[in-house]
Amino acid sequence: MKEKTDYAASLKAKKKILTMGTKYLLDFMFYAGIVVTITLPYSIRKVGELLPYMVEHYEETVVIYFVLGIAALVLVRELRRIFGTVLAEDCFVQENVISLQKMGNWSFFIAVMSVVRSIVYMTVAMAVVILVFVIAGLFSKVLAYVFEEAVRYKEENDLTI
Repeated sequence: MKEKTDYAASLKAKKKILTMGTKYLLDFMFYAGIVVTITLPYSIRKVGELLPYMVEHYEETVVIYFVLGIAALVLVRELRRIFGTVLAEDCFVQENVISLQKMGNWSFFIAVMSVVRSIVYMTVAMAVVILVFVIAGLFSKVLAYVFEEAVRYKEENDLTI
């Protein structure tokens, strides 16, 4: 019996470390993303010293990356909202369904904007980014439907009790 208690306590401690580590990572990504997005005009000029094609299309590059940065920040903000419900141990709520739907929409938007960016200059990495965000968009939409069903089951169960 003591082994079961020790195992449960160990599992709970590992879960807490993982969730808190993920929370801090998401917080860092959000605030670092704000800094990166704000400093784009300067940083693109600096990167342009190493990659001259970026400076050739400076204005387009700044605008496209600024739009992509804002979209990524909104996506991470929605993920942080969902994570807040995970930390509160109440993740099967309608707000998460809405956040997942929004995350899917923003992922598709990022993929489309990346296609637009590829018109300015194409790289193999950008093709991978486009594919990743299309998959993320599909995954978010499917997960939203799964959460919607879980919320429905939870609400029915709450009414039964």
